Amino acid sequence: MAEQRAAPAPEGISINRMSEHDLLEVVEIEEQSGLSRWGWAAYYAELQGANRDLMLVARPADASIEPVPIVGYIVARETAGELHINNFAVRSGYRRRGIGSALLDRVLQEARNRKANAAFLEVRSANHAAQVLYEKSGFRAIARRANYYSDPPEDAVVMTLILG
Repeated sequence: MAEQRAAPAPEGISINRMSEHDLLEVVEIEEQSGLSRWGWAAYYAELQGANRDLMLVARPADASIEPVPIVGYIVARETAGELHINNFAVRSGYRRRGIGSALLDRVLQEARNRKANAAFLEVRSANHAAQVLYEKSGFRAIARRANYYSDPPEDAVVMTLILG
């Protein structure tokens, strides 16, 4: 099988590994996006582990902006050959520009490099835009988890992608 390459980031966007200096902005994006709350401490703990290469942030590549804001991020974990995408968000003003696709592609490529066989995620059942993004990357819905999310209560759609 030919090796798949991650799509490049959209022009003017750079994608890099997340650092502890990014966490306040990551938590801000998390809160604005209505994701299940992880908070600073959980992200910091995750950065200390073996999956830190699966924690990415996207920024404008324009160095004239000071400080350079984070416009999106993705956090995943690989265990026993399976990638689980935990949190993933793009600031509302930067959506529909290919940033989310680039972050997702990059983390999926890293999972392939680690020889992961499959990727999994949960997404709010009402988040149709995210589901379309995942489907475009090859994910498919395989299950529904009743009342998986709180604040507000909502079902989750479980999606998977075979990476092998």
